[in-house]
Amino acid sequence: MNPPIIRVGDLTRRYEMGGETIHALRGVSLEIERNEYIAIMGPSGSGKSTMMNVLGCLDTPTSGEYWLNGLEVSRLGDDALARVRNREIGFVFQTFNLLPRASALHNVELPMVYSGLAAAERRGRAAAALDRVGLANRMRHRPNELSGGQRQRVAIARALVNEPSILLADEPTGNLDSTTSAEIMHLFEELHRQGQTVVMVTHEPDIAAHAERVVTLRDGRVDSDRVTQGAAA
Repeated sequence: MNPPIIRVGDLTRRYEMGGETIHALRGVSLEIERNEYIAIMGPSGSGKSTMMNVLGCLDTPTSGEYWLNGLEVSRLGDDALARVRNREIGFVFQTFNLLPRASALHNVELPMVYSGLAAAERRGRAAAALDRVGLANRMRHRPNELSGGQRQRVAIARALVNEPSILLADEPTGNLDSTTSAEIMHLFEELHRQGQTVVMVTHEPDIAAHAERVVTLRDGRVDSDRVTQGAAA
């Protein structure tokens, strides 16, 4: 049996703020299998944003272990973490984070600019990623010429272009209307069917319900971990 793509053990994260210690994570243990589609939920202050930052190698735990794709990343320094981030993780954010003056194609190329790939290969891979998210006919458009849903598709293509081990989505439908949100969730489901591991952080139960499994955090601990009805169907 293959080892899990993500394994965290007894993870804690503490912050010092104004002389007070904030316990954001209090001993979280969790395993995520390859090609799993999991949502992490929780109310404000539950620790889900801190959990996303640790899983995304944007932050390091105070104690505990974090293994990603067979590597213990919880012991790595900043430079090594940055390399792991670029190689293993594709980020999708609520606010899209696109360069306004750049075309969709150039926005998707950006993660490859420092990887040493030739320009022609970068463009080819970026075009293929945009085709994968249904935007083959919008490659030359800038963000202000695209709808909100199309901009999020560009962001998803950018996250996929380096073929990451995990796609990490933070409130990916937070800036979208309900119809467009449904389209984006359908895209995540399709990517999952194609073999992509998806970890989504959300506070919306109807969005989390699209995942196979929902882990709920409360006060920095795992409150519940359940398989959804959709996955069991």
